[in-house]
Amino acid sequence: MAPSATSPYPQHNGADLEEVSDMVDEINVMKANLKAKEAAASTDEKSRFDLEKDKTQFRNYLKSNERVYGLYTTQHEKQTVAYNIAVREKFRTTTRAEMSVWEAMEKLNTFIDESDPDTDLSQIEHLIQSAEAMRRDGKPRWMQVTGLVHDLGKLLFFYGAEGQWDVVGDTFPVGCAFSDKIVYPETMQGNPDYDNPKYNTKYGIYEPGCGIDNVMISWGHDEYLYQVFKDQSNLPDEALAMIRYHSFYPWHQQGAYTYLMNEKDHKMLKAVTEFNPYDLYSKSDEVPSVEELKPYYLELIDEFFPKKILKW
Repeated sequence: MAPSATSPYPQHNGADLEEVSDMVDEINVMKANLKAKEAAASTDEKSRFDLEKDKTQFRNYLKSNERVYGLYTTQHEKQTVAYNIAVREKFRTTTRAEMSVWEAMEKLNTFIDESDPDTDLSQIEHLIQSAEAMRRDGKPRWMQVTGLVHDLGKLLFFYGAEGQWDVVGDTFPVGCAFSDKIVYPETMQGNPDYDNPKYNTKYGIYEPGCGIDNVMISWGHDEYLYQVFKDQSNLPDEALAMIRYHSFYPWHQQGAYTYLMNEKDHKMLKAVTEFNPYDLYSKSDEVPSVEELKPYYLELIDEFFPKKILKW
């Protein structure tokens, strides 16, 4: 469900967003499984045979999934340098809402779950699942709260996004040559920057080793939430990297764009890679009791978000 009829923002269907987001996650789970099998296949003939069969099934899945293909075709055509500069300026000059982190969780719950009353799990339950998986594994408190909040950027869908393409999906750098590690790489040819000599070289507008933080990554719920939190929390750099880059699969899963990394990025890449399994796999865990766990997570929120009321 979108914001109320009095909202200045376009009406969007939250269930549709969540459905296509789950499809995107499914693709990344399959890619992660293929990567793990590639390691085993290097020493085992049967594993090599199974790997080739799995790769064929994966390629067929990509070809047959028209919704995800449509999402990425639109995203790849519209995520230009010009668009990314403009949308960041719009973020800087616009406050969409003012609320606490827990209120934002409840807001996301309302927007998405009221449009899909038959959903098995609420959005808050999904968020707590990620955090609880980290808590069970003894991860530090800052990482637990990162798991709790990492998808709150999806509120962007209801706060002026143009569609699904500028909210969910894998992210990638703009302003330099597009990597063939980007999902559906052939669709990048529809991007106006593809043939622009200013942007289509290996480094484009960047310098070797300039640092990923200095690279403009395609706009979506990751970058939006990072921009909200960077000056309104005391989250460590690793947490902010997990939020900002968890959809940057060409980098943290496929090994692309390493030539833009600086020394700090190796530490951040390790953090994002550690976070990724909790992002992809925690939805299969048991359903948490929100009311029972709420006091613990409110305490965590207070610890890392001392401002209480944030500008979104």
